[in-house]
Order: sequence, then structure tokens, then C-alpha cells
Amino acid sequence: MTEQQESAATVEGDLTPIKPVESELLVVTGMSGAGRSTAANALEDHGWYVIENLPPQMLGTLSELVSRMPGALPKLAVVVDVRGKALFADIRESLNALSAAGVAYRVLFLDANDDTLVRRFEQGRRPHPLQQDGRILDGIAAERVLLAEMKDQAEMVLDTSDLNVHQLGSAVTELFSESGPVVLTLTIMSFGFKYGLPVDANYVADVRFIPNPHWIPQLRPLTGQDAAVSNFVLNDNGASDFVDRFVHMLEPVFDGYRRENKHYATIAVGCTGGKHRSVAVAIELAKRLSQLPRVTTSIRHRDLGRE
Repeated sequence: MTEQQESAATVEGDLTPIKPVESELLVVTGMSGAGRSTAANALEDHGWYVIENLPPQMLGTLSELVSRMPGALPKLAVVVDVRGKALFADIRESLNALSAAGVAYRVLFLDANDDTLVRRFEQGRRPHPLQQDGRILDGIAAERVLLAEMKDQAEMVLDTSDLNVHQLGSAVTELFSESGPVVLTLTIMSFGFKYGLPVDANYVADVRFIPNPHWIPQLRPLTGQDAAVSNFVLNDNGASDFVDRFVHMLEPVFDGYRRENKHYATIAVGCTGGKHRSVAVAIELAKRLSQLPRVTTSIRHRDLGRE
């Protein structure tokens, strides 16, 4: 076969681009007691090589080592926390150095409300690493100040306040599949305003403008998961128009998330008690959003059953 024939055969062959093996670096951090160890275990179950309690100053050295052998550790997760104390104060500098060196990384930040964190520390009978001679709440407050910038800049923030260890493991599983994170994972959360705003919501929609099934005696004991309530809520002209416009509004937002390499977002839908309207609308939103390209959705009803 001549050189020209070889060239033609090559052109006629499989032209599917072969993506080179790349290393993926995930930095897992967040509040003490928010579930970093549980998240680390879930990542290991999905093939990630996890290193816990790594001093931030070693991130660059480790990333350089992995970049030389991308096939050896294609998915690397590093757990860093305030137990490093003085070392942790330099984490932003270390991450900035990674960016300057062209190393791609993402940050998963685990959070929980103060009451939940206090309860977890008391159940474990362990002091908060920053409380010193004060109370657990003092340590939590100090840690929030220290981590504020990290949380603001994290690509993924996961609130674990209402999650047990199994639910947290499932949440991490939804974020990371066998081949890495899906393009965009959305959690559609219903909630009740009277129980407080979700701290990890990227967008909050208020559907209290829809007529309340609570005032219909035959609908009051039901929930938004029941067809009778769902039909009552969604057949309202305002509700249908809202869902259409809300989905349309979110489409350019999701395009921006992809450009910024953001893979996870929470869309919260609230009514008064989180039982009827928000549940029905959240379910409908999840159906509609899951039809968008490169989007996967899951539903969480935060306050259903609390009444």
C-alpha cells in the first residue's frame, strides 16, 4: 500500500476523537461535622483516590505528580479542613497557585446549620477543633469566618443538615458517576417558608401566589404528590405560566454554569408549609428541566411530613 493509500485509509476509518486521559482534582472541604468523611467514603466507592487531611501546601506537588501520570490516578479527591489550623490559612494561596499553573480543580463544600453541627459534636462527644476554651458554638462561628471565602467560591455547596450518612452518600453518588460528574445535576427542592430558607439554594422561587389547597377540606390532608392536589395547583393559570417562564429563564443560567465548569445547583421552590403547592410545582419543574440537554434532576421535599 502506497503512502497516499495509507492516508486515504486513515481518513476513511473511525474519525471519532479520542479524548486523552486527564486527571480530575476535587478538593473536598467544609464545616467540621458536616460529613467530609462520609463524602470521602462515597467517593472511594466510585473509584476516586481519596487523600484526607492533606496540608494545602502539598496540593501543588501532588497535582504535579498526578499530571505526569494521568492514567494512574485519573480521579483524585483531597480532603482539607481546619484541623491543619495555621496550614489551612494558606489554602486560597495554594489553590491560586494551582490555577496559575493551569491545573484544573473543583471544590465541593459541605455545610450544615449550627444546631445540626452542635448536635453532631455532642453525640460524638468531641470538641470542635477551633473552640479552644469556649463553647462548640464559638468554634463553629470561628470556622465559618475562616471558610467564608471558600464557600463563596466553591463550585458545589451541599447542605447536609437534614441528611443522615446514607442520604449524604446518595447525594455524593448523584454528583459523581463512574466516569466523573455529569454535565449538570440539579436538585429541585420543595420547602416551607415557615421553616426557613434552604441555605444551599442557588435559586429560590416563591409559589405562595398560587391558591392554597390547604383551604380545600378534601385536599388539606393530601400532599403535592397526590394527583388531586397537583391538578388543583398546576391547572391554575398563574402556575402554568410561572413554570413556563421559570424554565425559560433558567436555560441561559445553565449555559453559564457549563461555561464556568459548575456541575451542581439547587433550585428551591417554597410555599407556606412545604406540603402542597411547592411539592407539586417542584415535581413539575423537575420533569420539565430533565428534558433539557445535558441536565439530570433529582427531587427533594425538605419539609414534607413536618406538619
